Amino acid sequence: MRKILLSFLILNFLATVAHAQQLSPTEIKGLLEQIREKRASAPQVQADFQDEKVIRLMNKPITSTGKVWFEMPNKFRREVKGNSPSVTVCDGQQLWIYYSNFKSVEHYTLSKHSPINAGIAAVTAALNLENVESTYHITANKIDNGYSVELLPKTPSLKRIFQKFNLQMNNELLVTRTEMLQPNGDKLVTIYSNQSRATIPQSTFQFTPPPGTEVTTPLGR
Repeated sequence: MRKILLSFLILNFLATVAHAQQLSPTEIKGLLEQIREKRASAPQVQADFQDEKVIRLMNKPITSTGKVWFEMPNKFRREVKGNSPSVTVCDGQQLWIYYSNFKSVEHYTLSKHSPINAGIAAVTAALNLENVESTYHITANKIDNGYSVELLPKTPSLKRIFQKFNLQMNNELLVTRTEMLQPNGDKLVTIYSNQSRATIPQSTFQFTPPPGTEVTTPLGR
């Protein structure tokens, strides 16, 4: 029985390897060009998502669902549903994080050297691959239903947020799954579905704190 099981695992491994073809540096460059062309023709994307966060000190992962809207290069809205709902909105200059359960909002003003930029880069890494070569070491594979890409951060600011970032794209170059490994060993897996490149109203990326909400500025401005 053990021999049969071992043979099955070996065959399964070999089948996986056979269907994943590593791309050369030239092929990776070509893939990134295809992604940029797709983004240029349709700079907006929206999708439903499901997060699963595996924390080393907890027995069960934390799951949540929601929806995300994104516009190149750095406008986005991310709504998390469930017991701990939140809304994160960025118009490229201002970032708001609203916690409805606590009626509180965190407000950040972005600038070229803002410390929050690395966090935004991590949040939007799957959706914004612009100039990705300058900030990540990249490897990629062609798989049956699209591509698998691994990003290893180059900059110290990004390395403090995650060790590596894996993403899968379908043949239409829409992201379907991401996996972020953090420096402390925690892992965040996100599954995207119902992706669309339909036009998104600009009001989606605007936010006004509801009346009675406490507004804080953690960075002092």
